[in-house]
Amino acid sequence: MAGLLKKLMASGIAAKAIQEARKPENQAKIKKAISDFQAKRGGQSGRRTH
Repeated sequence: MAGLLKKLMASGIAAKAIQEARKPENQAKIKKAISDFQAKRGGQSGRRTH
């Protein structure tokens, strides 16, 4: 029962996040946050090369 409740809460949070992400003013904020994050990482991809 607790697992079901957690899934319902998580899906509700995800639905709210998607709803907010669809707004144009939030899309600009998301794009800026992603570019800032990538800049901090030095533009590296997520994979490591040996």
